[in-house]
Amino acid sequence: MKIFMTRYLLVTLIVAALSLHAAPALALDNDILAADVLTAVIPLTGIAVAYFTDDTLGQKQWLRNTVVNQVFISALRLGFNETYLGERPNGHSYGFPSGHEAFVMSGAAFLGERYGWKWGTPAYMAAAYVAYVRVDENKHHWRDVIASGILGYGIAMLTVTPENATYLAPVIGPDFIGMRWERSF
Repeated sequence: MKIFMTRYLLVTLIVAALSLHAAPALALDNDILAADVLTAVIPLTGIAVAYFTDDTLGQKQWLRNTVVNQVFISALRLGFNETYLGERPNGHSYGFPSGHEAFVMSGAAFLGERYGWKWGTPAYMAAAYVAYVRVDENKHHWRDVIASGILGYGIAMLTVTPENATYLAPVIGPDFIGMRWERSF
């Protein structure tokens, strides 16, 4: 079991490292540096919380959320790059949607959905700060970061379930009709 967990952690760290869009901190602008650091710290906090609380399902969900988010956002960035949406305010390409905002929002949504508002609220505030800095520094338009935030949040809602969640669902079989109650621990 420990080897399995170590392999999961290794894979997630590799995916996280490959997913980082943070450019080297060559700029002297402290806001850009802070936003880049938050872009990495928020998602990595999610996997760290899952790992150190022995939440195996949470680790799997974090990995699924991160991979789906990065593949989807990268495909959209490639698809929109040759359109007018792909041009950033500073003239560079790959502007829509924002990779930074999608990555940080996926991590914030994971923390919020999986572990509740105590983890989610600061993470969402950090994601909002990253969005503000990306627009304020002419890296993106508001439409880029808003669309990325919505996509990152939506993907997390599809791939992450709350810890200690309770479900009640109707069950209809060939000979019966009933309700099913489930609780994850």
